[in-house]
Amino acid sequence: MDLRHLKYFLAVAETRNFTQAAASCYVAQSALSQQIARLEKDVGAQLFSRTSRSVRLTAAGELLEPLARRILADVDNAQAALDALSGLRRGRLRLGLLQTRASSVDLVEVMADYHARHPGIDFHVTNAPSAEMAAAVLAGELDIAVVGLGPRQVPDGLDHFVLDSDPLVLVVPADHALADGGDVVDLADLPDTHQLIQFTRGSGLRRQVEAAFARAGVEPGQHFQVGQIQDMVRLAARGIGVTVVPRSSVLGGDPLPERSPVSGPDTPPGAAPGYALPYGARALRITDEAATHTICVVHDSKRLAPAAAAFLDVVERHAARDRDGRSPAIDR
Repeated sequence: MDLRHLKYFLAVAETRNFTQAAASCYVAQSALSQQIARLEKDVGAQLFSRTSRSVRLTAAGELLEPLARRILADVDNAQAALDALSGLRRGRLRLGLLQTRASSVDLVEVMADYHARHPGIDFHVTNAPSAEMAAAVLAGELDIAVVGLGPRQVPDGLDHFVLDSDPLVLVVPADHALADGGDVVDLADLPDTHQLIQFTRGSGLRRQVEAAFARAGVEPGQHFQVGQIQDMVRLAARGIGVTVVPRSSVLGGDPLPERSPVSGPDTPPGAAPGYALPYGARALRITDEAATHTICVVHDSKRLAPAAAAFLDVVERHAARDRDGRSPAIDR
């Protein structure tokens, strides 16, 4: 079986169009069609069901697709391992990163540190919902991903370590009824008519927020879906609804104080309790201690390329520095 045939097969499987697949592979459509026919002859089964209007995978094609991805990923990893014999002077790291601020560990600094150690390694960074990135690591399409999934949400077959666990906070407009009750809120106290401003479907944050509402026995309610944390906060400030976000995304890495600076007996007249945010919104603690945005670094130790293993080492150094306040030593 020719590896080139598998690449052509995956191109057609992804585009469902022979013309587009040929263009992405920089070959003539007739040549691509011939190679697909040879692959079908090699495997002894038709891989695509073709009509004048559509191209679909057959049962055999659906079976081959994940296997082909893993085969090509293994070939890439083998090449990376051979490249590593020269001391990681060249290679590639396919990295998945959260769409939100990940944790108190600054991943930009991690990447800069890694590049200083291994300047010949090319970065291929993907930003996507956490579930998609975890699946891509499992399929061999990504080497490592930083995802907003708790340990129990990480797919079987992947290794992981917890990078951070960020408490969730409820963000409400300053004149919201819950803002009059103090700095701490139970999600069960939300009015039945509340509207929830949610993050992207399939994201780790979305899953963890929905789990918190489930533990509180509350329906999330009607909701907006927004792809940026700051937009969620701004919409909440304008009274469109309420939202639940990681603490660090709106208040930085510092923990919430025991009392809000705008609550208690010294509260100015007309000021709402809660932690002041931009745009006039307020952040309230959630009583549910399990309501956290847990960040995990996931990888497959059975197919971990040297470039990826080196990146894990740098991430762990920065996580250790973040825990004990020391700077990681940089070996040059």
